[in-house]
Amino acid sequence: MLMSSSDNPATLIYGPNGFRVVKPGHYVLCAMSGVPVPLEELRYWSVDRQEAYASCELSTRAALEDM
Repeated sequence: MLMSSSDNPATLIYGPNGFRVVKPGHYVLCAMSGVPVPLEELRYWSVDRQEAYASCELSTRAALEDM
């Protein structure tokens, strides 16, 4: 059975101004909720943790855990 890249999550390297695709896919999983986040909708991530987040609220909650 052939699988397309949309069936698997992408692997990204998160930088301060964007991200680089290491392994193609159409989404990443939110580190806090596990919800798939389409790459075209990805707005929140942590450079230090190298994690993606589905929303501003989840990103903030993750940042507060570091304190």
